Amino acid sequence: MNPLSVIDPNAKIGKDVKIGNFVTIEGDVIIGDGTEIMSGAVIMNGSRIGKNCKIFQYAVIGNVPQDLKFKGEYSLAEIGDNTVIREFVTVHRGTNSRGTTKIGNNCLIMAYNHIGHDCVIGNNIIMSNACQVAGEVEIDDHAVIGGGTLIHQFSLIGGYSMIQGGTRISKDVPPYAMIGREPMRFIGLNLVGLRRRGFSTEKIGEITKLYHILYQDGLNMKQALAKAEEEIPESEEKQYVINFIKKSNRGIANNK
Repeated sequence: MNPLSVIDPNAKIGKDVKIGNFVTIEGDVIIGDGTEIMSGAVIMNGSRIGKNCKIFQYAVIGNVPQDLKFKGEYSLAEIGDNTVIREFVTVHRGTNSRGTTKIGNNCLIMAYNHIGHDCVIGNNIIMSNACQVAGEVEIDDHAVIGGGTLIHQFSLIGGYSMIQGGTRISKDVPPYAMIGREPMRFIGLNLVGLRRRGFSTEKIGEITKLYHILYQDGLNMKQALAKAEEEIPESEEKQYVINFIKKSNRGIANNK
């Protein structure tokens, strides 16, 4: 162990973990094999960090929530395998709402991001610099969040979506969508992202037809969902979008 760091002997640290200078690791912490904790990082009680992660300088994982309903209850901050947490990122623990703040596998969380209490961040997420994610936000797999994005509490961000930098997210972002401008609006599908993730031309065409009904046919959302369920062939992608919209309590981004 690094003699210039403060590491509680009760912390469970895996094999081949590298710990830089002036790191603080509290006792109720688990760090997986092969992870690197760089200089000045603080890993606090309730942190669970997976294998082969990289926690960069001065990141703080597992601090108490910025939530007045938090009364000191036991809670966790979990980070999956192969995830990169860059400089000055803060990830707060959960509250009694969900008990855990979660970041999945293979994520890249760039510098100065804040991830609030009870968030559920999926796998393969890219979050550019200085995004501010309020409590109890859910971000599904393969979403890309542009730098400086502000995400309101309880928001839902669909998988394979792309949010342009500097966007204020006040409504839910549907899967496969590109969102941006001020105020936020639906711009189109995240076509580049879908192609990069291996979606076929045929599959992208099906998603395009679905979103044409949702946004271009002049229907209210209830009517659009009914038409989409009737006219679009069954697929995982179709059902994902429809279920996402039905789950939304905040309403989804419009195109105006």
